[in-house]
Amino acid sequence: MSSPEEIRLLVSDIDGTLVRDDKSLSDVNRDAILTLAAEGVATTLISSRPPRGILQLAATLHLSGPFAAFNGGTLFDRDGTIRFAHRLDGAVAATILRLIDRPGVAPWVYADGAWFVTRLDNPHLARERLAAGIAPVIRTDFAGLDGRVDKIVGVSDDHDLLRELEERAKAMVGEQAAVVRSQPYYLDVTHNLANKGDGITALARAFGVELAQVAALGDMPNDVPMFARVGFAVAMGQAPASVRTAASATAASNEEDGVADAVHRFVRPRIARS
Repeated sequence: MSSPEEIRLLVSDIDGTLVRDDKSLSDVNRDAILTLAAEGVATTLISSRPPRGILQLAATLHLSGPFAAFNGGTLFDRDGTIRFAHRLDGAVAATILRLIDRPGVAPWVYADGAWFVTRLDNPHLARERLAAGIAPVIRTDFAGLDGRVDKIVGVSDDHDLLRELEERAKAMVGEQAAVVRSQPYYLDVTHNLANKGDGITALARAFGVELAQVAALGDMPNDVPMFARVGFAVAMGQAPASVRTAASATAASNEEDGVADAVHRFVRPRIARS
């Protein structure tokens, strides 16, 4: 029986963690993941991204999966086969869309494998297109998507407004949805089981390891639920103080190859040696 400190699975967030702010993957981070694989430690990815945005990185890193998309709400395999998907109730989705329907906030809806937006002039579209691996589709009426919405995102550079909307959304649908910011400018709303705590639990089960044998890497409040469940958690250096406090350790920032730093300083010394 392995001790809780012996790591057998690494689960990494992507945006703000594995990749730089421009969504590029550094050779240093890639090589660190490949080194772990050579030493017998599996790596997988969990993200607010849709599956396509995860698979493009998985191929580069030679990862076999499964993976968790939409903040852990969708578990899927390397060939794209979905094992399960927790999607928003239609009434909950309608409530959130009404809440964020205001000046200064752009609604993005992920459903039916597509990314729906109301306009194409949002400054965050270009980077999100790189992350999502799909192109946005114009849609102004979200009726008819009942039970098929994976994620709603309220997008705004008014961070104070998003904080206010986050609290209001939690008060309105907190029993039925997970409401959390994946970036300072993104307010994510998903099914209540679509959170990284339940997502990393499903990944550990799929890989046949105990949660105590899992290391998790992340940088934002939506990563804190998985930090609370694993044997060892590492926050990136640029993470908010609340996220760093919730982690076991802090690595360099995502712009400074924080994943490689975490692997070499914190994960490899805890590898199970047989």
